[in-house]
Amino acid sequence: MKKNIKILLLTEYFPPETGAGATRAFEHSKRWVNAGAEVTVLTCMPHYPTGIIPPKYKGKLLYREEIEGVQIIRTFTYAVASKGFFKRFFAYFAFMVSSIVQGAIVLGKHDLLIATSPPFSIGISGLILSKLKNIPLVLEVRDLWPESLIQLGHIKNKTLIKLLEWIELKIYNTAELIISVTDSYCPIISQKGIDSNKIKVIKNGVDVDFFHPLEKDIELINELKYKEKTIISYFGNFGLSQPIDKIIDVARMIKDRKEIQFLLIGDGERRREIISSIEKFDLVNVTILNSVSKEELRKYYSISDLMIVPLQNIPLFKTVIPSKIFEIMAMGKMILLGVEGEAKSIVESANSGLFFEPENAEEMKNKILEISNSKNSIKKYGNNGRAFVEKYFDRNKIAIDYLELLKCHMHKREKS
Repeated sequence: MKKNIKILLLTEYFPPETGAGATRAFEHSKRWVNAGAEVTVLTCMPHYPTGIIPPKYKGKLLYREEIEGVQIIRTFTYAVASKGFFKRFFAYFAFMVSSIVQGAIVLGKHDLLIATSPPFSIGISGLILSKLKNIPLVLEVRDLWPESLIQLGHIKNKTLIKLLEWIELKIYNTAELIISVTDSYCPIISQKGIDSNKIKVIKNGVDVDFFHPLEKDIELINELKYKEKTIISYFGNFGLSQPIDKIIDVARMIKDRKEIQFLLIGDGERRREIISSIEKFDLVNVTILNSVSKEELRKYYSISDLMIVPLQNIPLFKTVIPSKIFEIMAMGKMILLGVEGEAKSIVESANSGLFFEPENAEEMKNKILEISNSKNSIKKYGNNGRAFVEKYFDRNKIAIDYLELLKCHMHKREKS
């Protein structure tokens, strides 16, 4: 069996960008390198979610660098903030074209290509590049596009939907392996006529050494004037999929409970709307901050008592696992989950939090009031979560399992 497998990873998102996609791509890549693989990442100039390209990369059509042994090739994209579907669609299209054209010119020989989607255009880039370079395609499915676009109401034109579904099937059929991040995606993909034997599951995980329980940052508590408060936090994207407005509704309902404080950290297309609501209703019990680095975020985790993980109440989201639940559990924090399906099963199995019906502000409020005065229960849920991710979702083990799966596939391919 080949030891030094050469992997090409095609991704729209990569550090210094933040988010689940960028984190997964980098965390796996650097561990594969440490395990002896050669990894090249083909990505775009960083700009998510602000739409601002850092000075280091600005004005470049092509940029090469190395981070922790991972070779990175960045190509041109149309930089746009994470708001407005059609602007983002144009950005996806720009990178799709540049990754194919520049990738075809500058890329060397690799054993396989992993295209990690979303966005949908990555699958198209992966399909074309795999043909041009004559290497097997591995499709990593982190979200079901175009299905999620349809259910969220981004796409309504029936002709366009049929075209995207035709492309989707073409990509699925071309891929030699399909890597799903959830168990729930597997039957949905196989029901489209795809061979279930080539669909494998590699779930998200967390770096349990980096994200771990910390003592409360007293300096930060004092700075925010949060002394003797129960702090209920949301860290993440302010997008259409996340009903942050329901958290604001709850803050309005319990405005008189001075001991409860909401802390929101993140960026996204609904951020201004959320800020307007906070100002309109004079919600002094809500603090909203810009995104911070992973290192800094740990300080805000340390002062949080309860972490909210909400998603819209649509059928598709019963199949997703928000990767932030693993991070929250690793930090030893209790989860208040507004997501049904597989995510709910994980949190229940870990006994690491409470569930409320997605988008049900009244039920969210009741759960918060039920638990906010029980510090011992909050701590117990957090401890349970930490033990659970250490056992089942350690990123180190998941990355090595993933690499072994890729090696095994290549070995079978060479023998056949």
